[in-house]
Amino acid sequence: MLYYSTNHSSPETTLEEAVVKGLATDRGLYMPEHIKALPKEFFNDIDKMSFHEIACRVADAFFGEDIPADELHRIVRDTLSFDCPVAEVNPNIYSLELFHGPTLAFKDVGARFMARLLQYFIKKRSHTRTVNVLVATSGDTGSAVANGFLGVDGIHVYVLYPKGKVSPIQECQFTTLGRNITAVEVDGVFDDCQRLVKSAFMDQDLCQHLTLTSANSINVARFLPQAFYYFNAYARMKAIGKSDNLVISVPSGNFGNITAGLFAHRMGLPVKRFIAANNANDIFYNYLLSGVYSPKASVQTIANAMDVGDPSNFARIFDLYGGSHERISSLISGYTFSDDQIRETMNECYNHTGYILDPHGACGYRALQSGLRENETGVFLETAHPAKFKDTVEQAIGAEIQIPDRLADFMKGQKQSVSMTSDFKDFKAYLMKQ
Repeated sequence: MLYYSTNHSSPETTLEEAVVKGLATDRGLYMPEHIKALPKEFFNDIDKMSFHEIACRVADAFFGEDIPADELHRIVRDTLSFDCPVAEVNPNIYSLELFHGPTLAFKDVGARFMARLLQYFIKKRSHTRTVNVLVATSGDTGSAVANGFLGVDGIHVYVLYPKGKVSPIQECQFTTLGRNITAVEVDGVFDDCQRLVKSAFMDQDLCQHLTLTSANSINVARFLPQAFYYFNAYARMKAIGKSDNLVISVPSGNFGNITAGLFAHRMGLPVKRFIAANNANDIFYNYLLSGVYSPKASVQTIANAMDVGDPSNFARIFDLYGGSHERISSLISGYTFSDDQIRETMNECYNHTGYILDPHGACGYRALQSGLRENETGVFLETAHPAKFKDTVEQAIGAEIQIPDRLADFMKGQKQSVSMTSDFKDFKAYLMKQ
């Protein structure tokens, strides 16, 4: 299958080139030339299938033309060494728990898949240079990518993160690893980190000096595998007789996660509609209301992984629906919540149900409380373990939460990071010395 750019000004390319390059030469994001619909029989039997079986069928539709089936299925099995279960929070609202992976965040799925797929392509090439992965993070992406690529031969990862704007536990997960992982602490906000990464790809000197790619959701190998757990959620809901009129609420920052859900929907996933749940960064919410997309500087919130003022994957959503505001707004509704509302939601949910939300899942849960209609069942994505935001969550719910052993182990390491300004010339000078 070929992949084209959302800016439509660069040549179509192969999956391998799209994954290795990350970003098209015209600064657009790669899209598959077509999206294969899955047969009706697949959905008839999906509740009888395991997560691995479901994911392999979906992966075949995405990548089967480019990767041998046995190799692709091995990558899927290695990626999904953990479950993504659905848990009842109240009779009409369920949590899709995406925090059971190695770094306790939803991005473990996409990051682990991409690491294995990129390694597969590197091994196919003889005498290749080291591939340098640049990734901007507002929290969980950095830890998931760093741990997904840790120790992978032929790959070096640079994690760019905004100084003082990720939680201490998140920071420990990618600054204490060493080996082939370098943490770059940028004096700025997430949007500055993302700008530095995109500018690096467009710089001819850097691209001649280093082989560069991205592991943000701008990379097709990062966001497409996230469709796996949408199909799994539907299967688990169907198994308990709750799959009719299903509404999925997605905490949204850079919009790669909900874009994966929209791809699943295009493949035939029987979801009635989606909700994009935002924190105070309300760019997409305002687009739904006005039809005008107006990016702006990001605002720092307690749901920091969603602190994005110019969501990259909006370009994919816009392209997927032919730029039609009517089509987009008919399938996706939006909500935006302040920090106080997020805290209030965590407190209310814990006191009434005993379920502990993280700040991002709280946005998804509250959006369902606000927007679920009669005869609808809602599933929200609980994107990270609440212990990753221990102080924030404990203050909100008035109770102590346990730190899982995996998180505690990260906190024992020593921080290693490179300080960086938000000026691209400084970042370029640093990379040119590598």
